[in-house]
Amino acid sequence: MRIALSRVLSSPRTEWIAPLALTFVAALVRFIGLGHPQELVFDETYYVKDAWTLLHLGYEATWPENANAQFAAGNTGVFATDAAYVVHPPLGKWLIALGLALFGAENAFGWRFSAALFGTLLVPLVYLITRRLSGSIGVALIAGGLLAIDGLAVALSRVSLLDGFLTFFIVLAFWFLLIDRDRTGRLIAESERSAGAVVWNRPWILAAGASLGAACAIKWSGLYVLAGVGVYLVVWDALQRRRSGSREWYAAALLKQAPVTFLQLVPIVFVVYLVSWTGWLVTSGGYDRGSDPNPLLALWNYHRSMYQFHVGLGTSHPYASPAWQWPFLTRPTAMWLNRPEAGTATCGWAGDCIAVIGSHANPIAWYGAWAAVILAIVLLIRRRAGRLTFPFALALLGLALTWGPWLLYPERTIFQFYTVTMLPFLLILLALALGWLAREREPLVLEGATVSERAYVTRHAATATRAWRTSVGVFLLIAVVVGLFFLPLATGLLQPYALWYAHMWVPGWI
Repeated sequence: MRIALSRVLSSPRTEWIAPLALTFVAALVRFIGLGHPQELVFDETYYVKDAWTLLHLGYEATWPENANAQFAAGNTGVFATDAAYVVHPPLGKWLIALGLALFGAENAFGWRFSAALFGTLLVPLVYLITRRLSGSIGVALIAGGLLAIDGLAVALSRVSLLDGFLTFFIVLAFWFLLIDRDRTGRLIAESERSAGAVVWNRPWILAAGASLGAACAIKWSGLYVLAGVGVYLVVWDALQRRRSGSREWYAAALLKQAPVTFLQLVPIVFVVYLVSWTGWLVTSGGYDRGSDPNPLLALWNYHRSMYQFHVGLGTSHPYASPAWQWPFLTRPTAMWLNRPEAGTATCGWAGDCIAVIGSHANPIAWYGAWAAVILAIVLLIRRRAGRLTFPFALALLGLALTWGPWLLYPERTIFQFYTVTMLPFLLILLALALGWLAREREPLVLEGATVSERAYVTRHAATATRAWRTSVGVFLLIAVVVGLFFLPLATGLLQPYALWYAHMWVPGWI
């Protein structure tokens, strides 16, 4: 059976069938019943209505107090032309507007289409990254498969918030960095041999910059990732020069290549970010648009106001969760809840029923991933990661850049669903760790060992390999079952109250 599975995973057909199958599963989970509930959920009250006014006015405008009910009922033209004060850049709302333009605003499917699309595309993207990092289709299937059915990822794909879009463009930037790494390592080696220390031909850095520009144009937290990627590129360039035998590898990387890398990465970020504000720049009605005759200076004034808002954000919220709590999964965000009166026709056979949409990650995969984080750090410190040294390090970098900055703001009002940007890197780490644990154990045969001793060591290594692979298989089976079990909490599916309560594994979840 193991040989047959190995043949399937190594088949050329599997190379394209695997990501297609994952994409199909992800699309089913995210698109089926996407129009439910037919009401604005959680912060959709801001982003969907902002997207609709962007589509019609070019800037975000104000709405009357009872606008949510009217919008959900199909009366979408009740907005005013007065500018609304918004504190996030517009690209995420323009992406939501794409679904509204294609399918209209009369049905929730239209205003959630883009979130579901980008959430679906994230799954094959994570598969491809893990495939490139690990060299294994099986390991890539673990990362992509767990993401496809993870409740946190599914919930943020079925509700039009900004964080799903942010996650996609951050992960896309890492995909471009991987392509650049494989391509530029050779170019750096050739550059050192010809005494040329600067590599200009790096189109994938430009692509990563464009993707990070899009991330920043959705939420400013993308700036942290941009800064971290910049440091990574300088460090990686230096290490490549050192491996290539350069005597002045440090100076060449820092003084020569780093300024060029800055020019390849940062200007395109600024251009993409500025382009995202086109609607505000070419119209006259946007908030603070008239603060200066020069539209760029007016935009700068607006950004100063936005910055002050974010710095001072500290209002209480029942679902607020500081970043240090996130690894423990103690306070998922309930974005929508409906509990019909027990015994009504709505509940039907369930009697007492409830429907919720919450940011509940698959707890087995989530806690397993944090164990993988610890394992990866230990392996890197002890230098035992082998060929997975760079894959572990890159995934840890992605996790650090999407989690670490939030630790600096313990008093700020932030939420557990922000961890959707961390989730792909956590699952990549989990998949890499499981692949490492399930590796073939080589028998450690000492010189001078007898034939019987050699046979014993060989049998012991084979037994250890089988035991670890069995353990990994059992873990994955449990993770998949639990992931499917938690899906109703991400989709708003009506279920008996007792069944919902059976999902409340941690006291803070209620």
